[in-house]
Amino acid sequence: MRGSGMTPVEERKQTMRVNTGVAVVLGLSLLGGCGSTNLFNTSALDLFSTSSKATTGNTDTGSATPTDVECPEIRIRSGAATLMIGSKPGEGEPSAVDLRYQATIVRTARECQVNSGLMMMKVGIEGRVITGPAGGPGSVDVPLRIAVVQEGINPKTILSKFAHIPVTVASAVDRVPFTHIDSEISFPLPQPLAQIDAYVVYIGFDPMGAQQEKKKPVAKPKPRSPAKPRQS
Repeated sequence: MRGSGMTPVEERKQTMRVNTGVAVVLGLSLLGGCGSTNLFNTSALDLFSTSSKATTGNTDTGSATPTDVECPEIRIRSGAATLMIGSKPGEGEPSAVDLRYQATIVRTARECQVNSGLMMMKVGIEGRVITGPAGGPGSVDVPLRIAVVQEGINPKTILSKFAHIPVTVASAVDRVPFTHIDSEISFPLPQPLAQIDAYVVYIGFDPMGAQQEKKKPVAKPKPRSPAKPRQS
C-alpha cells in the first residue's frame, strides 16, 4: 500500500482484517449453499398450483375452473432479499465479524382465485437462517412484508401486510428453514380488468417495520361509565 501513509506494521494489520472479512463472507456463502437443495425435503409450497392464471370455484374440492385473469407475480423487493442481524442491535448493518444471523429468501409461490369481484391470493415464502461468526443458539424474529402494488408512472399500494416469523436456532453452527403462508390476501379487481397485469406482489424483509410494530401503543380499555340509578 505505497503512499497510504501507514507503517509496515499497520499495513499488515489492515491486510489481516481484510482477509478475515473475506474468509467470513466466503464461509457463510458455502454454509448457505451446501446442501441447499435438500433444505426443504418436504415443503408446503409443493401443494401450490403452478398455473399463472386465476381460477374460479373451489380449489379444495378440485372443482376450480381456470380463467383468463392473470395471477399477479411475486417479486422480491430490491435490497430486501437478505436480513443481517448483528451482535449490536440498532447500530445498522453489522460487519462480517459481528454478524450473528443471516436470513435469506429461497423460494416463493402463489395461487389466485376470483370470487365476486375480488382477487383472493395465497402467498407462500420459504427461507433460511444461518449462523454467523458471532452467532449461536437462540431465537430469531424474522420480519416479513407482503405488499400488493399497482405499478405505473405513479405506483399505488393496494395493500400491505406485516408478519413476524419466529425461528429457533439450536446450535452454534446451524441453518434453519422457515416457511410463511398467507392465504388471506384479497383486493377488488381493477376496472378495466386488463389493469391486473400491472399488479405485483412484493415480498422482503422489513426490519424497520418490526421497529414500528414495537412502538405501537397498546390500546387501553375504555373506562365503563357508571350506571345511572333507576328512578322509582
